[in-house]
Amino acid sequence: MSTHLKESGHCKFLWKWLRRDFIKESEAIMDWHSLMQRQATVGRILIKGLRNETLSHAYLFIGQKGTGKLQAARLLAKSFFCPHREGENPCDICPDCRRVDSGNHPDLVLVQPDGKSIKKEQVTGLIKEFSYKGMESSKKFFIIESAESMTTQAANSLLKFIEEPQNETIAVLITESQHQLLDTIVSRCQTLTFSPLLSKDLEDQLREKGYGFTISRVSSVITQNIDEAELLCQQDWFAKACSIVINLMKEAHSRPDQAFIYLYDQVIPLFQEQDQAPLALGLILLWLRDCMNAHLGHDEQIVFKDQEEIIKDQALRSSLTNLAEQMTFVMSATKRLGSNVQFTSVLEQLLYRLQGGL
Repeated sequence: MSTHLKESGHCKFLWKWLRRDFIKESEAIMDWHSLMQRQATVGRILIKGLRNETLSHAYLFIGQKGTGKLQAARLLAKSFFCPHREGENPCDICPDCRRVDSGNHPDLVLVQPDGKSIKKEQVTGLIKEFSYKGMESSKKFFIIESAESMTTQAANSLLKFIEEPQNETIAVLITESQHQLLDTIVSRCQTLTFSPLLSKDLEDQLREKGYGFTISRVSSVITQNIDEAELLCQQDWFAKACSIVINLMKEAHSRPDQAFIYLYDQVIPLFQEQDQAPLALGLILLWLRDCMNAHLGHDEQIVFKDQEEIIKDQALRSSLTNLAEQMTFVMSATKRLGSNVQFTSVLEQLLYRLQGGL
């Protein structure tokens, strides 16, 4: 962590909100090759700006969680600061590169929400800090994460700053929702949209990290966020949840008289928390989708590959119309759950309806 701001009396208060040590030790900044593989359009634009020395003074990175927005911002900062850059590629060994990698570069700042919002004081503090000359050079780079959470006062303060950009200063605003930002801010930024990760790409990343085939595939379908997917893979609870839902669908098909006993004894106790309940329905929906893919001969799209033979057997015993209807039942149950209907009641009704078509 840099001591520059700590020791300068004019901005001690900034340490509550401005962070330079924002990179987790376990995280590695992606390189340009990786960015091109994941976000080709974004990569091409940023690489062109670096090569031609035509970077914008302000960027707006838009996209879902897990699409690499913050990683891309850090990569851009690294190339921006590196004095030995070749084209877009930083040298990775100079002090600037090492400090960006470790999250301790004195002229790279991250602003995050203080509570639920980014307040005016945070932005005015940032502007004041950036009025001072950079420690290492005249370059400055700041990232505002969750930019949509800025209060109106904070957004207006930032607007005045980016309307009159300082030389060699780059701002990156990161958001999941462009529509919650002031139009005047959006219009003054170069907007780069990050595409959602494809399930196959996400699955491959998880497999490369050493996670099993089935758990990687299920996780990559449940979420398009690599961090969330990896967290699911690491949780014993998630593996147990998959197993229990699979067993429920087997019981509903082969031993319907035992399915409700299994529902009360195993399923409902496991999914007690409100935020866990939708996952049970999501896994049921995945099972039915697998049955439909098996029915259509799309074996490569089956998620629960270790249950493929059972899925194919169930698919043969159901028509496409029945499977589509059952999937509709699950989506209806999910909607009811979102209306705060008791989870037990939702599952009971869903199982009754599913058994009518199994």
